[in-house]
Amino acid sequence: MEHSLKFQAAALAVMIIVLIAARPEPLWWALVALTSSAVIAAELFNTALECLADHLHPEHHAQIRIAKDCAAAAVLVAALGALAVATALFVHLLQR
Repeated sequence: MEHSLKFQAAALAVMIIVLIAARPEPLWWALVALTSSAVIAAELFNTALECLADHLHPEHHAQIRIAKDCAAAAVLVAALGALAVATALFVHLLQR
């Protein structure tokens, strides 16, 4: 398992602990589940694309680099969305 996927799984575990401890409304559970699954799915697609590209074209190639960069950017966008949800959850919990 890649380092980044382990990190994402650990972040999800922390969020589940926060959810259990804080007991927010079910909507927050759904938002965390949705964004976390999007991040992990993006990470898995990124890993699959990189492995396939490296296998099919082991030499450096500009077009493959662009594809890999785009896949990595998709993971970043999903992670930023999940971070926004986590931030909103923490603000919500502080206002209770």
